[in-house]
Amino acid sequence: MTMETLIGRLETAHERLDALRPGVEAGAPWPRSAQFGVEPEASWMPPELLAHVAEMLPYWLDQVERILDGYPEPVPFGRVQSDDARIAAIGRDRDLPVTELYRRIAAGMDVVTTRLGSLDALAAEKLGTHPTLGEMRLADVVARMLAGHLEEHVTQLDRMVGGPLGGR
Repeated sequence: MTMETLIGRLETAHERLDALRPGVEAGAPWPRSAQFGVEPEASWMPPELLAHVAEMLPYWLDQVERILDGYPEPVPFGRVQSDDARIAAIGRDRDLPVTELYRRIAAGMDVVTTRLGSLDALAAEKLGTHPTLGEMRLADVVARMLAGHLEEHVTQLDRMVGGPLGGR
């Protein structure tokens, strides 16, 4: 998969996320999730989901940079769901206004897509090692951790707000 294709997936997912904004805003104020970590009973409402998306974009771009700059390959990268910083960011930012979370997501998308657009085919082949998924090419990291991850969360948010996407 080319970076151009992956950027297209990211942009499409971002457009879908923006299409859900009226439903998210109409449902505000959303209740806070009592458990939003990795507990079996954990669940997210739109503010937790948006806080996570706003945090994950710069986090995964930093991991892309880590792989690009690292030597020797494969470069260790990534985190697991129970990462304390990940959970803390959700807890901290879920109380931000929806408008601010959407602003942060848009800013993150701009930086991510611009940087990915500057990469060549050689960069896409660089290798990293994830703590649970093992060795991955950079293009596969972008496909799974950025594009696929964002697509999953957009579908999740659509289901939460009964959005125009019909749970797609």
